[in-house]
Amino acid sequence: MPGASTPVLEWLLKRNCSITPRQLMAFFASLCAVSLGIAGFFFWQGAPFVLFFAGLELLVLGTALLVFARHAGDRETLTLAGQSLRVEQLFGSRLACTEFTAEWLSVEPAAGQGSLVQLSGEGRSVCVGRFVRPELRPALARELRRALRRAPLAAPTEPQD
Repeated sequence: MPGASTPVLEWLLKRNCSITPRQLMAFFASLCAVSLGIAGFFFWQGAPFVLFFAGLELLVLGTALLVFARHAGDRETLTLAGQSLRVEQLFGSRLACTEFTAEWLSVEPAAGQGSLVQLSGEGRSVCVGRFVRPELRPALARELRRALRRAPLAAPTEPQD
């Protein structure tokens, strides 16, 4: 574990969501109340199929919103502490962690222009930058390379008396 004097750099790459899952649930609940209220009125007036189709519509919409909310918190976190780069990728409920030694790490585009940034080293490879606009991924790669070059080669030693 890096010491207290070791500088730590962190990149947090995440989706740009304009609504939180809690706000989304509140919106969906209000939509359900209005839709079922209207459908209930028509059911009471003798049109039972309106309630059935309103329920079906809300079920499909609820499923779509659930899928969206499950991935609203997806993110990639890159933490450079000393000579160690830790990559955490959260997709849905799956968390993947990969650690690299900075001096053995290469940072390259995975394919062509605008592709993900591939981090490779020590027989492992991971692609990052899913939540960065394609035209900004080369800048992310340059920034990572610059930070890795500046990573301390060895932990500082205490001067002895």
